[in-house]
Amino acid sequence: MIRCLIPIILLLSPLCAAEYGITDNSITLGMSNALSGPSEQLGQHIKQGSQLYFDEVNRKGGVFGRKIQVISLDDGYEPIRTVENTRLLLLQKDIFALFGYVGTPTSHAILPLLESSKVPYLMPFTGAAFLRTPTRPTIYNLRASYQQEAVAQIHYLVNSRKYTKIGLLIQADEFGLALEEALHTALAEHKLTPVITTRFRRNTSDIKAALLALEQHDLEAVSLVGTYKPLSELINLGFEHQFKPTFATVSFASSKELFKHIKYPSDIIVSEVVPNPSTCQLEICFEFRALAKAQGMTEYNQVSFEGFINAKVFIETASSCGRQLNQTCLLNKLTSLSGDFYGLEINSDKSDHQGLKHVYMSFSH
Repeated sequence: MIRCLIPIILLLSPLCAAEYGITDNSITLGMSNALSGPSEQLGQHIKQGSQLYFDEVNRKGGVFGRKIQVISLDDGYEPIRTVENTRLLLLQKDIFALFGYVGTPTSHAILPLLESSKVPYLMPFTGAAFLRTPTRPTIYNLRASYQQEAVAQIHYLVNSRKYTKIGLLIQADEFGLALEEALHTALAEHKLTPVITTRFRRNTSDIKAALLALEQHDLEAVSLVGTYKPLSELINLGFEHQFKPTFATVSFASSKELFKHIKYPSDIIVSEVVPNPSTCQLEICFEFRALAKAQGMTEYNQVSFEGFINAKVFIETASSCGRQLNQTCLLNKLTSLSGDFYGLEINSDKSDHQGLKHVYMSFSH
């Protein structure tokens, strides 16, 4: 099938009316995320969790006879590669939707492609505000926002721990900027400002200079924005330097991977957007554990569980459109999904293209 093109910038034309990515036997999704590099565990686990459910659906015959096919590409959490992969998916592959992308800078880089193509961008692994405000008709977020995570995190540090001297360590990109703004807003609600803000480069573990800057201040807590490898290095080095505040970070760091890389007793808090799949007692948790066991998946975490939930929400809403499934119907169903979803509370509407609102907390001890 040949897609309509905008000749100058080779993007998809919004004037194209044909429905792509669906045949009598298949529904094709396009995925680009980090399958290699310092953030590879995030992309691998999102893919693993979603594929776990898609495989089960396909085993049972698919969605009204249509099997789910996922074209998965590796971008290494580098925006330029995400753009290249997305252009490939949009221009050379027949895809119904872009699904399960990972990252804020990567999502930001493809915004022009999303706006031109009008292809649904579903459940990216990011809480960035620019994907939520203003709402875009073809973008649907399932996870809670970074603003909601930041509020929950700062609220806990200030109200439960009674901390007032809080520093920030920020990844120097769109992800860092998104969280920095959210953390400043959350601190301001308690009439606080960061004692210090320091930064490090994406996809590096070179955070010694940032640690040195933090050590110059009497901090009770440090809110961290980054992936698990540089953050674990900072926490471990800090312990060796006798720098031992409470460390707090958001779900993008992946608590299980972060905790696994900590060498010393450390006080770490991670905000989460889904419950712990190993211990939660919701119906969807039991289903996830049963399927994981049946398919031989012995290692899983909140990230793979989030991928599973993403896939299940996609299948449920696609199925509700029946045999006449199209992109418009899917997006209408997603943005009106509300109520109990196998134990999870999902509340979406046309003015809020986001389903989950609750934030959980994981602790290192």
